Amino acid sequence: MNALALVAIAAVTLGATWLATFLVRRWLLRFAVFDQPNARSSHVKATPRGGGIAVVAVLLLAWAAIGRDGTLLLGLALGLAVLSWIDDLKGLPPGLRLAGHAAAVLAGLLALPDMAVFQGLLPLWLDRVLAALMWIWFVNLYNFMDGIDGITGVETAVIGLGVTLLGASPLASLHGASLAGAALGFLLWNWHPARIFLGDVGSVALGFLIGWLLLDLAARGFWAAALLLPLYHLADATWTLGRRLLRGERIWQAHRSHFYQRATQVPADHPRTSRLIALHGLGMIGCALWSLSAPLAALVLGGILTALLLFWFGRAQPV
Repeated sequence: MNALALVAIAAVTLGATWLATFLVRRWLLRFAVFDQPNARSSHVKATPRGGGIAVVAVLLLAWAAIGRDGTLLLGLALGLAVLSWIDDLKGLPPGLRLAGHAAAVLAGLLALPDMAVFQGLLPLWLDRVLAALMWIWFVNLYNFMDGIDGITGVETAVIGLGVTLLGASPLASLHGASLAGAALGFLLWNWHPARIFLGDVGSVALGFLIGWLLLDLAARGFWAAALLLPLYHLADATWTLGRRLLRGERIWQAHRSHFYQRATQVPADHPRTSRLIALHGLGMIGCALWSLSAPLAALVLGGILTALLLFWFGRAQPV
């Protein structure tokens, strides 16, 4: 894929997302759509919530321009964004949200390549069942992990850049470049102190689209890279969910027990934590590129680096 074309689409989506977020923020301020701080929040003042409207709008337009073969996928992402925006404004029962995520994922399986995600180790029906479960979990964990300034923008930019550099297909590289550009455009507004939050409208739709990108990578044989690029989010969210399940807690309720939340005792810790996650993400991109020739060794190194970061964050007491 031509490098100039990739840089161009990243630059266009960056600028478009920055401008769209500016306009959406003005609208949210006008209608007082705020995320109010509470005992479980990581912020201390009311902040406009719904910046995902800008990110998702730009990304859907960019992906539609890149290729028309993803109409189903884009329509499902739009539907999830609308459902999540209603949840942002009014709140929806957890069961209804999960049902919406599951319905979108089941329909989205039709947009995957006609190849086995688990490298032919399973019957195709079981391959698709497990892929759907992982995709649903990824949609939700991306929402769970959107809890401090900059974290989702950083992770999304890392995954987008990694997908671009892997070059699994020309279309995948274009998708990755536009994803990275949109994430950086929003990050300019969401870096600490954040002037706007993504909201579920953004985190859920992004989790859905990124989940598809990663499953597409795995189906094309880049299975180790598909695990490595989002490894911090996968490890933090999955470990935290497991601990909460064992303690008998209601996993759908808001909390502050993620490793990244334990590392942010005060708002001033947000940029330091997000920078460490960004640095880790760059390491995961390196491991993902190495995995093209040595997948198992790259996974071992990625796992060690991820465990070290979790240990570093976990030294703090839960808040």
